[in-house]
Amino acid sequence: MKMLTILGARPQFIKASAISEIINLKFKKKIQEILVHTGQHYDYDMSKIFFKEFNIKKPKYFLNISRLNHLEMVGKMIFKLNEVINKEKPDIILVYGDTNSTLAGAISSAKKNIPIAHIESGLRSNNLLMPEEINRIVTDRLSNLLFCSSDISKRNLLKENFTKMKGKKIYNFGDVMFDIHKKHSSILRQRMNFNNFYLTTIHREENCEKSILENILNNLENLSKTRKIIFPVHPRIQNFVKKKIKSNKIILTKPMGYKEFGKHIYNSFAVITDSGGVQKESFFFNKNCFVLRKETEWKELVNKKYNFLIDPNKNKFYKDILKKKFYKINNIYRPYGNGFSSIKIVKCLYDYFEQ
Repeated sequence: MKMLTILGARPQFIKASAISEIINLKFKKKIQEILVHTGQHYDYDMSKIFFKEFNIKKPKYFLNISRLNHLEMVGKMIFKLNEVINKEKPDIILVYGDTNSTLAGAISSAKKNIPIAHIESGLRSNNLLMPEEINRIVTDRLSNLLFCSSDISKRNLLKENFTKMKGKKIYNFGDVMFDIHKKHSSILRQRMNFNNFYLTTIHREENCEKSILENILNNLENLSKTRKIIFPVHPRIQNFVKKKIKSNKIILTKPMGYKEFGKHIYNSFAVITDSGGVQKESFFFNKNCFVLRKETEWKELVNKKYNFLIDPNKNKFYKDILKKKFYKINNIYRPYGNGFSSIKIVKCLYDYFEQ
């Protein structure tokens, strides 16, 4: 069985490491995995560090597609992926999450009538203005094996009548990110010389619009009067942030690797982010998370009042953060599985062709 795995963004590299490890350990003679890196995350350091940190094998194909608008990027990816698919003739194509690379991989596969497996199926923010939401919906519609991360994401697919569509198989094996967290937990949970700070990340396209980003930074300035803020800055906003931030209590850093970032979450007071993955990672560390968005696809954490939505457009939203009452996170609550998602997914991928 030959499987083409299409990646393009940092979180996908991390997730793919869990699946690739299982293949190498238990299915090496049964599954041949070929990695394709679209180049969507164009910053070298932000990409390279994850391949090194997780010992991910070098992708066989690097498409070097970046710095384009959404339509141009997806179009160019489809064109180049078509060439790769024609050459490799895979039995199945595996995609992750909701990026342009994911959408391009799904469309390319569907046009060739190649089965598609989608990890993180069923996520919905119900905001069609988000490019990621379009990518999720279309990829799910085209996929054959839909691997959900939680009960809510599976229920989303059931509500959309996916079970009535021919050739669809839906599974909830949990979240591969929890597998990775569980494996590295002892390394991640180490005390640093300083703690009790806010850890902040901002990267989402709508939050990088000048007026919204300026409002976010003004609120961080005010928030830093109460507690220090560690802020790994995404390259796309680096210059703007450096010009605007005046407080010496906001510590700007380069983007961090998975393990370094995990240690910072563990030592933080709380997390402020617009990232989907960081919302979950905060929960894994029993940390509350303020989500700089009007909606989220990880609704179970907001429903439990572990995470809180914060409108990034709101003036003085920092006051909402300061007055928010935290709910203690219950260690028994496991919406994302027990850390064995990867082995279940790989076995399911193999069994799909053995039936």
